[in-house]
Amino acid sequence: MGDVSRRRFLKTAAGTAAAAGFPTIVPSTVFGQMAPSERINVGAIGVGRISRGHDLPAIFKYDGARVIAVCDLDANRAELGRQLVTETYTKKLGKPYDAVKVYHEYHDLLANKDIDAVVISTPDHQHAIVAATAVRAGKDVYLQKPASLTIAEGRYLSNAVQASGRILQIGSQQRSWKQFHRACELVRNGRIGEVKHVEIGLPGDPAGGDATPMPVPKGFNYDAWLGSTPVAPYTVDRVMPQEGFDRPGWLRMEQFGAGMITGWGAHHVDTAHWGMNTEYTGPVEIWGTAEFPKSGLWDVHGKFLTHARYANGVTMDISGDFPNGIKWYGTEGWIFVQRDGMNSPTAKPGDPVPKVEVLQASDPKILTSVIGPNEIHLATSPEHHANWLDCVRSRKQPLAPIEIGHRACSTCLLHHIAMKTGRHLHWDPERERFKDDEAANAMLSRPQRSPYTFTEASWV
Repeated sequence: MGDVSRRRFLKTAAGTAAAAGFPTIVPSTVFGQMAPSERINVGAIGVGRISRGHDLPAIFKYDGARVIAVCDLDANRAELGRQLVTETYTKKLGKPYDAVKVYHEYHDLLANKDIDAVVISTPDHQHAIVAATAVRAGKDVYLQKPASLTIAEGRYLSNAVQASGRILQIGSQQRSWKQFHRACELVRNGRIGEVKHVEIGLPGDPAGGDATPMPVPKGFNYDAWLGSTPVAPYTVDRVMPQEGFDRPGWLRMEQFGAGMITGWGAHHVDTAHWGMNTEYTGPVEIWGTAEFPKSGLWDVHGKFLTHARYANGVTMDISGDFPNGIKWYGTEGWIFVQRDGMNSPTAKPGDPVPKVEVLQASDPKILTSVIGPNEIHLATSPEHHANWLDCVRSRKQPLAPIEIGHRACSTCLLHHIAMKTGRHLHWDPERERFKDDEAANAMLSRPQRSPYTFTEASWV
């Protein structure tokens, strides 16, 4: 029996164990030293800031998984990624670890039959196309949010994942944090009565950035990095730092994303939907206003206020003027939830961590309410990457499957389209089309530059 066959057998066996109530992610001390064929072999696609600071450290914690490959279009970052993986496992295993393969093109990594699953930590505009290619190559996927650059791409990806039968977890890790799970469970069980309104507070991005063209750094495949988006002169503020791993400029470029409305909005809208029980749909009306930079390179939205209405009558407002978090208003009170402060997008290593009250309510008794055995109990997870690895073994759906991630992302993109048009838009969440507004419908997709289109790049 070959390594791949053994891994498939072990995944099936692990699924049986999960169904019987046994844990499927276990430390090596339980089984002894695990053979390579018994582990989930992981490839990391994109090894920049979010990979080094979040995704790779999470995978390193679990002995049931092993990172065996890294891929990046920047040769320097690829090498630094290899060094990080090598040094981490050398220290963890107590002996030299030299099994990391380096790739500069994700198709080459996906062709490696020893790799079972991939963690995709690329810039936003590459998410959907790389993930679609990965599932078609037979890989399970952990995909950083947002799910896609456009609503059309998100639908394409969700369909591809569901057709493939692969496991895809969106990096909406708030679902695995206790305060967000608790808040949503309280809301779903009517502790604030019937939900009528939701407020979401998001941080913003500044204007600025230097548009002066610069030489493309040696070893960086800039054309492939631009991918399906239009050709634009290289400048470090358009892409990412060449020294260190500070927050990159591409996050502030509409060419590659929509700004904070999808950057953090994908997290907060997903949480709001979880509490509202609207995870598989979206709003039916959207409108609002936003300010956009009038100078400089960076062009994502600044100050904004957008609104939405859902089919059940619940309304949602999103703005930087609200506290960063999610607040549900019901007929009998409100609940507010936020992060603990250590994950601010603008925070730098060594910055003091603010102390915040992560879960609040109009009446403190709401927060100590006991969820009864016959009430709604939302799925729990000890950690988001752990939940993904568990589902890779059991073949169960993860806590943040692709369709849920797509719906959260598409809702954020609807708010962005409302910002751009300045019109009151009417949306059909089943058909995923605007009603009587072909100009807005034209914004559901973008032209794709050859050869980086879905048709040409998603080969297996």
